[in-house]
Amino acid sequence: MRIGIDYTAAVLQGAGIGRYTRGLVSALIPLLSDHRLTLLYPRETAPAAATDWPGNVDIRRLPLPDRWQTILWHRLHLPFHVEFLTGPLDLFHAPNFLLPPVRSARTLVTIHDLAFLVRPQFAHPNLRRFLERTVPASIARADHILADSEASRRDAIRLFGLSPRQVTVVGAGVEPRFRPRAASELMATRAKYGLHFPFVLSVATLEPRKNFDGLIRAFVAARQRRRLPHHLVIGGGKGWLYENIFAEVERQEAGDFVHFLGYVDDADLPDLYNLADLFAFPSHYEGFGLPVLEAMACGTAVLCTDTSSLPELAGDAAYMIPTGDEEALVEGLCRLLEDDTLRNELAARGPAQAAAWTWEAAARRLLRVYTAVAGRDLVD
Repeated sequence: MRIGIDYTAAVLQGAGIGRYTRGLVSALIPLLSDHRLTLLYPRETAPAAATDWPGNVDIRRLPLPDRWQTILWHRLHLPFHVEFLTGPLDLFHAPNFLLPPVRSARTLVTIHDLAFLVRPQFAHPNLRRFLERTVPASIARADHILADSEASRRDAIRLFGLSPRQVTVVGAGVEPRFRPRAASELMATRAKYGLHFPFVLSVATLEPRKNFDGLIRAFVAARQRRRLPHHLVIGGGKGWLYENIFAEVERQEAGDFVHFLGYVDDADLPDLYNLADLFAFPSHYEGFGLPVLEAMACGTAVLCTDTSSLPELAGDAAYMIPTGDEEALVEGLCRLLEDDTLRNELAARGPAQAAAWTWEAAARRLLRVYTAVAGRDLVD
């Protein structure tokens, strides 16, 4: 089978969809010894040397930078088929919402979440308008749809009138490096970030959907109510309307105990999860929510909302609160930071819950879908 995958997000996006694509493709490649894989690589970045890839993997750079390639394919709708770059394909997979023009190959598109339709107030207006025009068209042209959670699958079926057999879940996975670590292994990272105090960690892009302003207000209230010694440490790059998050810290006069790390080096994430007493993830909506599983895998107790995909990921290994309920968030922070028994119980459940999600299992599921779609069979 000749397979093509758009690898652009894997190269240009450090977190989120980029991380999902990198993890999935890395686990998929060892399964493709009898197949040929072509990765479409963004013009902006030189690909790794050919010797870094197996012999059955080809790299084809896109002719234009990502922004202009997107305009050409999804605004101007010019019929520049991917096969002009890849040669003949049996199947092409677009893992980032948008399916480019494809001449004859069977096609799949991955829908990570539908926040721009389900929770439009949390999507940047320009991005929302663009996705409202392009995602339905991609779904209509694709031979099969992939979602990375049951929640996203249900949303896609409901919003686009799809048959359940048209949409398959291929989730994400947790890398083995996310594991409990001894205190001696964490000293360098603690010193690097100056984390010489007990703290609650939250990691995500700084944007309204992640509810950092609500977390900051709740954390300040919990700290005052119970005189907690903990600090709040937030890691993540700046998204849209990030200024409101910094402004909330000023309004709450919390600058002495709320700390922003900025975009965190991926290699440091396992240590940061391990160093935290608690991982808080009060998001308004998540297509998958990988940080919840990564924190669990590290043996750190998790507090998260009961929105969208998070219940199916967390199971009974997290303390869950209703979405948007700040008083419940305050109470959850107080309880978990004061009740060592409960916090340790959740921390102990985490690794087993996270172990159910592996990139290898996701890649094997994906290859079965590829085989069925390329052969025009029904996907189980």
